Formats: sequence, C-alpha cells, structure tokens
Amino acid sequence: MHTPESLFYSHEHLWTKPLANGIWEAGITDYAQDLLGDIVFVDTPAIGQQLHAGASCGLVESVKTGSDLYAPANGVVVEINQSLSNTPESINDDPYKAWIFRYKPEDEQLEFQLLSAEAYKKSISDL
Repeated sequence: MHTPESLFYSHEHLWTKPLANGIWEAGITDYAQDLLGDIVFVDTPAIGQQLHAGASCGLVESVKTGSDLYAPANGVVVEINQSLSNTPESINDDPYKAWIFRYKPEDEQLEFQLLSAEAYKKSISDL
C-alpha cells in the first residue's frame, strides 16, 4: 500500500493535508480504496456542514459494500470535489489525488491529533 509521508492520517482511513489559509483537504487512503474495491458512488458532506471528529460525514460505495466517511477533525466543510459525482472511480486510480472534501478545522494544531504515515502504517499492519 502506498502511504505518502507528507500526509496525515486518521484511524478511520482518511488522509488529510494542510493547504493555504488554514484549509485542509481530505480523502480516503490507498488501503481503504483497496478494501472497498471498485468505487461507484461518493456521498460527500455538504458545504457548510459541521464536522465532528470520528463522526460519519459521508459515504463511499463500491460494487462490494458501502463505507462511511468519518471526519478527521472538528471543523466545517468549505468545498467538495464535484468531479467525484461523475467519476467516483478516480479514487481507485489515485486516492491521494482524488480528494473528497476540504475543511477548516477548529484546532489550528490539528497535525498533533492525527497519525503520521509511519503510525498509520503500523495501525493497518495490526488489523
């Protein structure tokens, strides 16, 4: 599984990274998309939706199953990836390019609450 060192991770298999102006981007990890198989639908959170760390905020469906998206942090959704409504399979092609939503976290020190790539790899190796 590919796990970029430059990203942060949640226990619920989302990657996230800081952009500009306090905005962060999030999507599902390579590990998660591999477990799901061919993705056919993404139900993104709504712009303006309040996120609560660890709470469901969307859904990814594949030909095998559906899986909730769990917010990586408290915050508010500021943008969604509209292209996923037409090409949800782009997550399978490159899960680290096919972001799902962008959000503004409540905590400016968010990176200290998330997993490093090394810690995430260890967590999935224990599964």
